[in-house]
Amino acid sequence: MTDSLGTPPADLGAPSSGSLGRPPVPDDPLVVLSGVNKHFGPLHVLRDIDLTIHRGEVVIVIGPSGSGKSTLCRTINRLETYETGTITIDGEPLPEEGKALARLRADVGMVFQSFNLFAHKTILENVTLGPTKVRRVGAAEARTRAMELLERVGVAHQAEKYPAQLSGGQQQRVAIARALAMDPKVILFDEPTSALDPEMINEVLDVMTDLARDGMTMVVVTHEMGFARKAANRVVFMADGQVVETGTPTEFFTNPRSERAKDFLGKILTH
Repeated sequence: MTDSLGTPPADLGAPSSGSLGRPPVPDDPLVVLSGVNKHFGPLHVLRDIDLTIHRGEVVIVIGPSGSGKSTLCRTINRLETYETGTITIDGEPLPEEGKALARLRADVGMVFQSFNLFAHKTILENVTLGPTKVRRVGAAEARTRAMELLERVGVAHQAEKYPAQLSGGQQQRVAIARALAMDPKVILFDEPTSALDPEMINEVLDVMTDLARDGMTMVVVTHEMGFARKAANRVVFMADGQVVETGTPTEFFTNPRSERAKDFLGKILTH
């Protein structure tokens, strides 16, 4: 039996085809959250989260402010701890600390809303630092790879500049290149365009759309509904710390089944 979205009601992990003309992603779980709960003091910010992200899948997480979206994203690589439940990455439990956690974070890229580049290092140094220090890649190889990635995101000509000399959009594209330089299994994007001026948003979303088209596994917390429609395999809608519903972009935006999602879409799509 299926619900109105054509997915089993209890399954929040079914892969789908998305909107970029790619074939459906294989049923190959990469990130699995099961019964995850998280509190900030008395505030229950993640409530029994069950969610599976498959290899090659682009999952867009949307919902009202305070719904737990960013906390969910940051919990996947343990930037936030959680009290109960389990998270596995490629079949391995999420380590709590130490070298095992550092290795895990090398496989799970992160792009923040505030860029988080090292201000005292050049763009090139920002991108080569992780591969040389964590992956133990040789300096020449790391530099070659970094320049390829900076070219890919359109800022290779800025390689010797410092972050403060770049626009916000350019800095965020460098941050994406830095994440890619670690050859991660999945990249988490926590509202990557929310700190950008409007004219810079598309240059970052274009890079992310290209990554999605190339099959990068991505979890993206965003308010950019156009990007969600275009790039997602699956939209996950959160409210009050819970995953309320999930479906393909077409299913979610044209036929949301929960009143909470209908109310949310009614507010954001009428402006």
